This record gives sequence, C-alpha cells and structure tokens, in this order.
Amino acid sequence: MAQTGLHTNRQRLRELLRGMIDIYSPSGKEGELVSFLEGRLRKAGMKVIRRPVEEDRDNLLVLPGDVEPELVFLGHVDTVAAFDYDQYKCEESGDEMAGLGAADMKSGCAAMVEAFTAFEELTDREAPAALALVVGEEESGDGTSALLEDYRFSWAVVAEPTNLLPCLSHYGYIEMELSTTGRRVHASLANQGANAVRSMLQVLMGLTAHLEESRRDVIYNIRDMNSSHAGFAVPDRCDVAIDLHLPPQSPVGEIAAELEDVVSRTLPKGLDLRDAFEFCTLHGGYALPDKGWLPDLLRATYSRHGLPWSPGAFRSHSDANLLWAEGIRPIMLGPGQLEKAHTQDESVSFSQVALAADLYLDLLASMPV
Repeated sequence: MAQTGLHTNRQRLRELLRGMIDIYSPSGKEGELVSFLEGRLRKAGMKVIRRPVEEDRDNLLVLPGDVEPELVFLGHVDTVAAFDYDQYKCEESGDEMAGLGAADMKSGCAAMVEAFTAFEELTDREAPAALALVVGEEESGDGTSALLEDYRFSWAVVAEPTNLLPCLSHYGYIEMELSTTGRRVHASLANQGANAVRSMLQVLMGLTAHLEESRRDVIYNIRDMNSSHAGFAVPDRCDVAIDLHLPPQSPVGEIAAELEDVVSRTLPKGLDLRDAFEFCTLHGGYALPDKGWLPDLLRATYSRHGLPWSPGAFRSHSDANLLWAEGIRPIMLGPGQLEKAHTQDESVSFSQVALAADLYLDLLASMPV
C-alpha cells in the first residue's frame, strides 16, 4: 500500500536550490557543486558513493543497501556556460527563482535530493530506489556513460524540465558537422576559384530544402558556423554544426543516410565527402506504452495529487537517449519549462519544484518494500 500524507520540507528545498544555483557548474567544472551535494546527502544520513568519471569530476550515487533497485532517479548537475559570468547567480522574485541552471536542471536535482532526504527522515528507512547525480550531460554525456559501465536499472525517472508533464516518449537526435575548404585569395578576387563559405552555403541550402520538403517533422538547428580568420581575404575553411531532433519513432538510420546523400550531391566538385561530413551523435528516440510497473505507479501518484495524467514527448536530446540504448526505460519528469533552458533569463517556479519533490516522495513511498 502506498504511504500517504508525506510531505517534503519546502524551506530546506528552497535553500538547497538557491545554494545549487549560486555554484557555477558548467560541463567539465562540476566539482564544487558535486562536493556541496555530497555534503548535503551525507548530512541527511545517506551513504554516498562518489564515482570518478575523469580527474576531478565525479558522479554521486545513493543506493539502497540490501536490494538491487529497479528504479533510478537521475539528474545532471552541469549547466551550459554562463552568458554573463557576473550574472549567473540566483535571483528571487516572489515564486520565481532565476539563474543559470534553474530550469535545466538544478531544480529537478534539488527536488530529487529533497525527496530522498524527506523519505528517510519520515520513514526511518532507506529509499527503495537509486539516486544518481551525474556530470557532463550538456556536452558528451560522459557522466551517464560512466554510470552505465557499473550499474543497470530497469526503469529511470529523469528530471529534465518537462513542466511536470510525464514524458513516456522521447525525440531522437542527430548531431552532424560539416567542413568545406577553398583557396585563400585576396578579397577582390573572391569570385575566382573555390570559396569555402560559398561552398558551405550551397550544402546548407540543399540540406534545408530536403528537410523542409521531405522531413518537415524534423527540427533542425544550424549552429557554431565559423570560417577561418582571413582578414581582407577569402577564407580557406568553413565549419558548421547542425542539431536535428527527430520525432520519437523516426527512422534515424534512414534519415542519416538521406542527409549523407544530400551532402554528397550538393558538395562542390573537388571536395571529399569523407573530409567534409561527420555524424558526431546518432541516437534513436523511443515511445513507451502507457502501462507497466512505473507508469502505473506514476498514474496513481498523479491521481492522489489531483493532477491529470496526460503523457507527452520530450523534444530535446538528453541522457535518456543513452539509458534507452542500454535497455533502460526512462520517463522524463521534472519541474521547469524546456523553452527557458539555455536562455539568459532562465528561471523556474518554486511552487512547481516543491510539487515535483512531493511527487517524487510519493512515488518512493508507493514502491513495494
């Protein structure tokens, strides 16, 4: 039987989230925040495993002592780099808490830590699930990759910002890089010979035309476009990265083959496809059925809190793609709005963070002993 009437400590949660946002923790520099969270977990009486990912970078893991858990609550502690290093800290205005990582995903991590803390405080026993706080999600996902080298779980709750919408499906993701080369000449002779930037624009026009005509449900983002510094001359190199987010059941391999074919056909003569084109990431999406052990527990949890059960799809790339590839069934569920993540005015509603913590706590309490 599920335990009812358990509540998290809102003041403790708010102080925890404020402290987390105030610590700068971009990918690769998560150490101070990891130590801060380790101290909080140990103070709450939890046995914390600190597992190295690389030098000076560690994951934190809390495991029940006498069982192999089916479920892991997973959150990443890193953020993107600060837009303004002097303005990344927490600012509060009423219910809103703003600052780098507020939505993605320090609020989700804080809610999970509070749920585990409150569970052990109120029940006087270990939580029946694992808690994993990992590094590196915003870059390579190396924290979750390291976790999966040592542990396996059947299910996961990942605290990405879903606005508390339970996401049983997840978009796929392709990351590709393109490079074109040309001949460096004086700027006044730009129409003579190979021009790296013009070649790149030709390829990009072909790719976007194909996507908009044949794959209109694919979301693409052209980013990090750079040419070699040339001064008053024609650049001899141009590089660009492209993100593509694919609806959950899209054929990733088929789409990747189409993209490679388009690049091959639009690449100017004299440029080698092998040098110009690379897939950095190919991750398939997934769609879980609205039934099973964890969906059933979550549906009942939502009912107890008077919340509608309306599962959706998570539209971004996340560590859940890595979990899914290893046979773990992840459900995305966290406070905050995805559209506020990675922005200069990132913020989260504290009331929603507190509700997330209560949902996580209720879920822990409803798990079989």
